[in-house]
Amino acid sequence: MRRANMQNVSSNMEGHSMRITRSRARTLTSSQGLPPLHPSVTQDGKQVRRASSKRAASDENKSTTGASSCVQPKKRAVLRNVTNVVCESSYLNCMTGTKVIQDKKLADKKIAKVMPAVVVHKKPNHLEDRKEHITEELNKVKIEESECGSHANSKENIFAEQSKCATIKQSGVFGLLPLIKCNFKTVPDHNTSQRDEGKLCPKRDDLETLGVTDIDSKHRDPQMCTLYAPDIYTNLHAKELDQRLSADYIERLQRDITEGMRGILIDWLVEVCEEYRLAPDTLYLTVNLIDRFLSENYIEKRKLQLLGVTCMLIASKYEEICAPHVEEFCFITDNTYSKEEVVKTESQVLNVLGFRLSVPTTKKFLRRFIQAAQASYEVPSVELEFMANYLAELTLVEYSFLKLLPSVVAASAVFLARWMLDQSKHPWNPTLEHYTRYKASDLKTTVSALQDLQLNTKGCALNAIREKYKQPKFKCVATLTSPKAVESLFQK
Repeated sequence: MRRANMQNVSSNMEGHSMRITRSRARTLTSSQGLPPLHPSVTQDGKQVRRASSKRAASDENKSTTGASSCVQPKKRAVLRNVTNVVCESSYLNCMTGTKVIQDKKLADKKIAKVMPAVVVHKKPNHLEDRKEHITEELNKVKIEESECGSHANSKENIFAEQSKCATIKQSGVFGLLPLIKCNFKTVPDHNTSQRDEGKLCPKRDDLETLGVTDIDSKHRDPQMCTLYAPDIYTNLHAKELDQRLSADYIERLQRDITEGMRGILIDWLVEVCEEYRLAPDTLYLTVNLIDRFLSENYIEKRKLQLLGVTCMLIASKYEEICAPHVEEFCFITDNTYSKEEVVKTESQVLNVLGFRLSVPTTKKFLRRFIQAAQASYEVPSVELEFMANYLAELTLVEYSFLKLLPSVVAASAVFLARWMLDQSKHPWNPTLEHYTRYKASDLKTTVSALQDLQLNTKGCALNAIREKYKQPKFKCVATLTSPKAVESLFQK
């Protein structure tokens, strides 16, 4: 029997010289023939298409009609790209479905406005269990409302009622249950919230009535962060109180270090900043790290310079785009300390400080206050900026200024800088008072001490900062003096 089948297949193969197609293979398989041969030959990685599918189908029909044992194959429909059709129909179905849902929600809202409750006589069987469950929840809501009746005006109760209403709406049987009466008296008024915000943050119209110039109204410079500046400086004012430096750590903890040694170290670090052209923020952060570390750890006199270069290395990594390498800080100390010592001290300092490097320094407040001081100028004054920076950097060397907040020092520097450049009018105005949060009377002691420091009444021999600001690139502001004493402004 097997041999006969083989003979029939061979005769069929010889009789038809055409290539075997899918329909032909299916026909041969149904008539106990051989399985289809290897797939169609590919050329250049692409499958060769049939020359004429219609002609092949017609030839197959002619050949199969002659054989009674062969079953006529089912004619395949021409394939189409139905992707867009399906997506289009599904999209239309989704649109119609959402439209029906929206129309239903609008109808429910209209009914809720007109009727206080909806009563349905015919209840579907599959919704009875769900309704019982929701009625239990409503009873719980009523019990909670009765218990929390005294706190009806709180926002938490309002949000709880809204969330419970939302869960009932999502259950699908909202129309079968009594509607919940919303107490609109407990909903906070939007106008009152705006009035409360206006007390904390006055609007631009209120600032104009107070004589305050809005320095954040111009949003042209994105680096000024005018949209976020008020919140940023509110945070800085809060952090400077929490991270206040210790003003007596030399007397309390250090035995080998004196105020003069600290001043000599900082004066030398100013020269290092000038040598490597580091940013002023790096200098301020370096001094802050030194004082914070000395406030908590005892250190020997021979390691004070090591602490200074290590803190400057940390500050450079935090503030600079291209920070100097460790080898450069070792070289600047005439190779007194090795690279391993600097790296070990760096790890020690960071662990003692808890990696808290984002601190409010005088320089951060000074930018904001100088911007407020120049709001009344038609053309920004470069001399005012350099003079305020000069006076603020003079306080870094003085140990006695650690007891003052950075914002107070920055405001006093702006106060004295305006007075030294222009004695024709009072240096303080409502704009500066608004943005610095200090009145002129609050700065009396600090401004007087800052003027003594600028005039060098104590005869300090540390002149790195003075020599720095005598350069023409800083408009030689260190050579300027005021003909009138600043104390005359506070006599009234």
